[in-house]
Amino acid sequence: MPRIEALEKGSSKQQNGLNHQAIEDYLKTIYGLAEIEAPVTTSRIAEARQVKPGSATSMLQRLAKLNLVNYEKHYGVTLTKSGENIALEVIRHHRLLELYLIEALGFGWDEVHEQADILEHVISEKLEERIAAALGHPTVDPHGDPIPDKDGAMTATRTKTLASLGIGKATEIARILDDENSDMLRYLASLGLTPGTAVTILNIAPFDGPLTIEVDGQATIIGQTIAQSILVAVPE
Repeated sequence: MPRIEALEKGSSKQQNGLNHQAIEDYLKTIYGLAEIEAPVTTSRIAEARQVKPGSATSMLQRLAKLNLVNYEKHYGVTLTKSGENIALEVIRHHRLLELYLIEALGFGWDEVHEQADILEHVISEKLEERIAAALGHPTVDPHGDPIPDKDGAMTATRTKTLASLGIGKATEIARILDDENSDMLRYLASLGLTPGTAVTILNIAPFDGPLTIEVDGQATIIGQTIAQSILVAVPE
């Protein structure tokens, strides 16, 4: 894993571990939020990390001193190259672990996010590569999220939300957003709405109403919120 340079030492190994974990968590959060809109504001980070804005600001100032982010008050934050490298490494750990927990240990796709959040900070690079090799060096995790390779590169796939697909369009599910939401994942699985599943939009009710979609030959009705959380491959 890329080294976190100049991190001040705590009073114990446990404290140092917590310092590193907190830094990695923030960098991963910033990376994810920046995929939606960059620069990332302090309020968005605080909301995502479920902390007070003052706490988020203190951490961002610390990350800036470590040259892991570019931080400007009232403007927002972006990752430096070093910060991005660390974020991508943690994301690689997380997504490989999610897939391994399902494939090797029989976890459900609605259970693995929390477990991977814990383990992503502690696995070694050797174990990471053993897991990747055992899984056949996968490029996506169970929720369709791309897995960075050892150099941080990811396979790019053109996607759009199911809600924006349009009536009569047929495609397949590529990715599920908000994979922390276990209830939603169980609901999607009960409808057969998982990555790789073919779907067709049959009808969209006016005024942001529900969508009628075809899944495995069956008509199913879903709400806009669910449809916004499903990314589908852009039809050619």
